[in-house]
Amino acid sequence: MKILAVSDMVIDRFYSQQTAKYLGNIDLILGCGDLPYEYLEFLVTSANVPVLYIPGNHDPVYNEKNASSLAEGCENMDLKVGQIKGLNIAGVGGSIRYKPDRPNQYTQRQMYSRLIPFAPRLIWHLATHGGVLDIIIAHSPPFGIHDDTDPAHIGMSAFRNLIQTFKPRYFLHGHTLAYKNNIISPVTRLGNTTIINVYPYRLIEV
Repeated sequence: MKILAVSDMVIDRFYSQQTAKYLGNIDLILGCGDLPYEYLEFLVTSANVPVLYIPGNHDPVYNEKNASSLAEGCENMDLKVGQIKGLNIAGVGGSIRYKPDRPNQYTQRQMYSRLIPFAPRLIWHLATHGGVLDIIIAHSPPFGIHDDTDPAHIGMSAFRNLIQTFKPRYFLHGHTLAYKNNIISPVTRLGNTTIINVYPYRLIEV
């Protein structure tokens, strides 16, 4: 399966009349946050494949009754898990809190609080759908992996525990750009999990 993962930046060639040509062999699109929802809507219409996404720290609070807070035709996977085209995929949105009263920003403790009630649902899904978690999509990286150099772009500690507990094949995220400054590689292994910074996009074969 060929997957296009996108985050943080609109790619012009994916947002034009030639989009179908570029995305003709893509089976699935995953959004890792901080993208205009009209861009995701354009992708789902042009590529005619499922688009799953999670919110980033610049995205609005999700409200299913408010059209401007969601990407029509796409699936918001924040704290959800599902099987799509044979792959078990889970999502966790948001970033570290660096400004007060901003949506989709959490302290390290708050992210643990979000994941604790999500874990039983994830366990149940995997028990009934093959037992293997293929992909987690997130906006932020795990703490200490692909962190950037400023307080707004530190990863989440809870994500390391999530990876160590559920051992996904892939953990995809955006949000940070440390690899562009030659600080770190955009691809890192943690146990059996391949962690990939997809900012601004990445083509992945699973």
